[in-house]
Amino acid sequence: MVILTRDYITNNLSEGVITADLSSWQEFSKLVTGRLLNTSNYIWRGQRSTDWLLESTLDRMLKKFGDNDSLRHLQSFKYANRGRGELNLEEMESDDDWWASGQHYGSVNPLLEWTTSPFIAAYFAFCKEGNEQDKRAIYSFNHRVIVINNELKMKNYGTSDDDLFVKYINPVFDDNSSLANQSGLFTKSPTGVDLEQWVRKNFRVVNKVKVILLKLTLPNTERTIILKALNRMNINYLTLSH
Repeated sequence: MVILTRDYITNNLSEGVITADLSSWQEFSKLVTGRLLNTSNYIWRGQRSTDWLLESTLDRMLKKFGDNDSLRHLQSFKYANRGRGELNLEEMESDDDWWASGQHYGSVNPLLEWTTSPFIAAYFAFCKEGNEQDKRAIYSFNHRVIVINNELKMKNYGTSDDDLFVKYINPVFDDNSSLANQSGLFTKSPTGVDLEQWVRKNFRVVNKVKVILLKLTLPNTERTIILKALNRMNINYLTLSH
């Protein structure tokens, strides 16, 4: 049974990233309530395929259509919400606040949504049926590395923050109840750079944290028991989406 022992991490850690292939829901549950229980600096995300990158909808669109004008997309969203009263415009202090709000409304944007709960991340990894892979992925990212900026800045003098850092965004506005229900927050990577790519490129600078990105995989065959167990925890579509 993989329990992320010191020997396992030493033998399998690569450029700040480590993958652990789990065989059952019981193994996942025991891991996150045992070995990983006190890892408060980590945030979580579930994905239906182990092959999917940790990249935003905007980056996926850029790859497909070659349109790199993110500010134009943001301006279109702002115009679309004029006079609707659904957003508290006084709380929109930055473009990142607008992006975070746009995520709620399904707009194409550069943010990646995470949760503070590994169980909610597991729900989003398994809630939909799919034939993409025989396994699904649950990621854990140590967001503390995001604040280790000084050395990166020194090594990349003249590069803008948006092109250099991963941002950690925890919006304070109250128009998004599902974000609160999901214990949700966001990361924003430099355009065109998925999160794992950023970690591997910069881990030598931020290696004050040994494991920066953890990828746990679980087989699709566990889907039914996972959803039943999560429903017993009151984690389901109704509680997370309303």
